[in-house]
Amino acid sequence: MRKPLAAAFCALAIAGAGAAPATAAEAAPTGVGKVADTGAVTSAVSDVVTSAAETVSGITNPAPKGVNFAGTVALSNCSGSVVRMPDSEADDPALVMTNGHCLDSGFPAPGEVLVDKASSRTFGLLNASGSRVATLRAAKLAYGTMTDTDVAFYQLTTSYAQIKSSYGISPLTLNDTHPVAGTAISIPSGYWKRIYSCDIDGFAHRLKEGDWTWKDSVRYTSACNTIGGTSGSPVVDQATGKVVAINNTGNEDGERCTVNNPCEVDASGNVTVRKGINYGQETYQIPACFGIDNKLDLSASGCTLPRP
Repeated sequence: MRKPLAAAFCALAIAGAGAAPATAAEAAPTGVGKVADTGAVTSAVSDVVTSAAETVSGITNPAPKGVNFAGTVALSNCSGSVVRMPDSEADDPALVMTNGHCLDSGFPAPGEVLVDKASSRTFGLLNASGSRVATLRAAKLAYGTMTDTDVAFYQLTTSYAQIKSSYGISPLTLNDTHPVAGTAISIPSGYWKRIYSCDIDGFAHRLKEGDWTWKDSVRYTSACNTIGGTSGSPVVDQATGKVVAINNTGNEDGERCTVNNPCEVDASGNVTVRKGINYGQETYQIPACFGIDNKLDLSASGCTLPRP
């Protein structure tokens, strides 16, 4: 869960090649990683961040046909995407999905769940080629947590139909079945305008990073060497075009279960450290939690998201 600022300097130095895998986060609470004054620091290096993003976007690996940036968004500190549930309607208020650790309020504490919080956060909407075509605005934070999973949903002030009519862009659809090992995936980052492609290597029973623990996480093969700023990117099944997970972290230094160095814990409690390997959180269980008009209902049948 590394800040994009660090990734920017890394990209400038080595143009993204061999960059240490990790994901981006807004300034964390005291005691979690390195805390930066994002207001002062980001403004001082805004030109550096922009330059780095442009540099990295130029070395994107060719994505499989049909996987592009359409519907992805760039946040101030992370990536994300406009998503719909399988049963969402065109006139429903649109949702943006990103990581819980990408919230502008900082990392939610273990056990903390945020629901229906006021927000006017903005998101840069990208088209298929990665060009920014609009600024979308949140009406509220519908849901956010880092407990069991690492996800946040912002409800927008616009509907899917309005976005489609104005910009010709459709949302990505969340798949509602468990992902399968060996599936070819792509991870389009709206922050970096870069697409990573690899396969699902397997699943971690528990993934522990610092004070947080996530359940049944997706492990990528080594080709998806995601870097800071890719947090919140959708993990897309190349065959179906549907979202099967959300990118969130990776083991950067080979350390054991520390921030930026998650470890896998199996059902017997055995710990495995995989330096350089990156992970995402499954999203198949989320559609059950959103009903008519994309309204969140954590008590709905089949909804397993943590409750406040």
